[in-house]
Amino acid sequence: MTTPRWRLDGQLALITGASAGIGLATAGELLSLGCDVLMVARDADALEAARDELTDQFPERMIEGFAADVSDDDERRALLDWVEDQGEGLHILVNAVGATQRGEAMEIDEDGWRAVFETSLFSAFELCRYAQPLLAKHPTSSIVNVGAVSGLSSVRGATVDGMAKAALHQLTRSLAAEWAEDGIRVNAVAPWAIRTARTAAALADTDHYEQVLARTPLQRIGEAEDVAGAIAFLCLPAASYITGECLAVDGGFGRFGF
Repeated sequence: MTTPRWRLDGQLALITGASAGIGLATAGELLSLGCDVLMVARDADALEAARDELTDQFPERMIEGFAADVSDDDERRALLDWVEDQGEGLHILVNAVGATQRGEAMEIDEDGWRAVFETSLFSAFELCRYAQPLLAKHPTSSIVNVGAVSGLSSVRGATVDGMAKAALHQLTRSLAAEWAEDGIRVNAVAPWAIRTARTAAALADTDHYEQVLARTPLQRIGEAEDVAGAIAFLCLPAASYITGECLAVDGGFGRFGF
């Protein structure tokens, strides 16, 4: 039987940062395509509330949650032990969790920038490595890392975020080449201004909001669902010849000349 190119029926996805924002939207998008979902987030109460919400929408799908801080290695290992108990390997890993440290380079202390790297970069690297044997159990599987346009271009006040995300984009390219022989595709998305709880305060500033729109050809703020759609596409059989790519979800920000 031919696998539908635009469906994910029978597949199992692990999504970090899944209780809100891009992670939660991605869970909903993958569920709508027939995927079963394992949700991970640090806040157990928020995770359970998000899981309940999705269970109401997709009662026919398997949706499980695991509370863990993926910046902690002991918790990462416990998470993967739990994942291994859920079924025959994994088909999809989405590293959506991230941390932000806004400010100029001279304003940020060591604890701040190290926390960004632990959460946004090192956790993704280790989860990719820990999940690799589970992903390799299937002829084809997929990893999508959530990066940012600050990892592709200079963004004011995002020096630390940009360093971490640029490294995440390079990790994506390197693993794509290294793990292609195992049937694992590795891609990334790079969002620009997306409306989430993390960006709410900045977008509430009228001057900042107008400056963002001025640099965005599509003239709107992105929604978490915009990013989730791109992530889902990269996981689909229809994208089976795409690996090592970083897909900007930026309303044209990166192509805006003068």
